[in-house]
Amino acid sequence: MRTALGREEIEAILPHRDPFLLIDEVVELEPGERVVARKKVRPDEWYLKGHFPGRPVMPGVLIVEAMAQTGAVAVLSEEENRGKIAFFGGIDDVRFKRIVEPGDELELECRLERVRGPIGKGKATAKVDGKLAARGTLTFAVER
Repeated sequence: MRTALGREEIEAILPHRDPFLLIDEVVELEPGERVVARKKVRPDEWYLKGHFPGRPVMPGVLIVEAMAQTGAVAVLSEEENRGKIAFFGGIDDVRFKRIVEPGDELELECRLERVRGPIGKGKATAKVDGKLAARGTLTFAVER
């Protein structure tokens, strides 16, 4: 298990860049198996100005994207997938359990369940202070 990847190391694995890189650090990594990452929701995030004025809330679709980027670290950190892109193949059973606001820190976890060739599935969660904010099953396809 490898731990503590910073922004630069994450960018060496993922193709995402500011303002769309939605994880700040990886705290646990088992390539091809499991990953835990963190995202601090700062008051100056680009999406909060319009979502919603006077009541800023992190959009659910961006929480799902952060979960997917977390899972992509587990997939793309494997040697055979280095330099590739993992695309969404499906998003199933997503549920949102609490609002995510500026100042919150998301703890994102993805456990890969099944990988067959370039296609795989993972169960992902997003928590704030140990309480579930969102969960879902994500299907991905790694470009060949």
